[in-house]
Amino acid sequence: MPNVKELENALPIAPLKLIAMQSAQSLGQRINEYLVKFRRNIHHSLKSDPAFQGYAEDSYLCEAVCPRFDSGEGKAVFLESVRGKDLYILTDVCNHSLTYQIGPVTNHMSPDDHYQDLKRVIAATAGKAHRINVIMPFLYEGRQHKRSGRESLDCAYALEELSAMGVSDIITFDAHDPRVQNAIPLLGFDNFTAHYQFLRTLLRHEPDLIIDKQHTVVISPDEGALDRAVYFAGVLGVDTGMFYKRRDYSTIVNGKNPIVAHEFLGDNIDSKDVFIIDDMISSGESILDTAKQLKSMNAKRVFLCTTFGLFTNGLERFDYAYEHCYFDRLITTNLTYLPPELREKPYFLEADMSKFLASIIDFSNHNRSLGNIITPTEKIHKILEKYNSREEIQL
Repeated sequence: MPNVKELENALPIAPLKLIAMQSAQSLGQRINEYLVKFRRNIHHSLKSDPAFQGYAEDSYLCEAVCPRFDSGEGKAVFLESVRGKDLYILTDVCNHSLTYQIGPVTNHMSPDDHYQDLKRVIAATAGKAHRINVIMPFLYEGRQHKRSGRESLDCAYALEELSAMGVSDIITFDAHDPRVQNAIPLLGFDNFTAHYQFLRTLLRHEPDLIIDKQHTVVISPDEGALDRAVYFAGVLGVDTGMFYKRRDYSTIVNGKNPIVAHEFLGDNIDSKDVFIIDDMISSGESILDTAKQLKSMNAKRVFLCTTFGLFTNGLERFDYAYEHCYFDRLITTNLTYLPPELREKPYFLEADMSKFLASIIDFSNHNRSLGNIITPTEKIHKILEKYNSREEIQL
């Protein structure tokens, strides 16, 4: 945990409580375990001060449920008091595995359903919480972040809605376009990345990587991911390249212009290991086509690194691509729901974000600068140094 000395000399702004919505129960449990561990190990005078009873607890999880009536209508119910608490509400709007009944019909929960449940929980606090923070790793409607023609601005409106409900801070990861925070200029909006976790996970499982300009390159699969690729390449000290999507703007398929081809802009990648960095994998069509082209250009190994693995069209396409050696590893985080069958795939690696999230919550609860943990550059340099000296990397 970074800069723990700062926490030893800081006061929490209020007793900490974590609400893990049904969509993020597993991740919430792991975050809670780290929070308990952090505060048991910290040397803080408040631990023995009766005025700060509850600083070191066996659990910080708060019980809240969202039952539904037979009609499909819902409500939120707290099973314990949240008066005066610093609340952190964790939700995964992309968890499509959850269902609810409307009479005899079984419905899978959509992002809209998860967002409504989030608002219900906020409303159920009835203004009694000291502060409300929303942890929404995949930003709700983040892909509908700008207006082109006569269409809605869903993400901006949702952010304004949460602001009006009294939310103090929104914590998200790899927002599709972070500029959407301009809709709420007076509200906290913290956007984190998973570059360090990608690298740590990959180095733990690939013992023969050589990360320098002669052996490694970072590739952006499109123009939107270029900033991520440039940053990652700069930290690693390697070159970067980009594919741009040539689209057919005369037709619209499933709400978007179909991709005609991916064109490569960059230096020679012959016999180099390639990192493809992107914020999400939806159907996988784009990133797999990029990987296939890289292998046809004689790339040595191709590693797919994405913050959110949605796999909206299933895993068959990835199985086929792996069998035909289009890519070698797929690394994604546990910030959103992952299909159980994915964990059994030989190409899959999970980047665990629970410790990082626990650190964010702990520093925020102490009202300390998140700059202590927001920049992973130094950590990446340290883990590369350990790897190059072949020291064991702890996950």
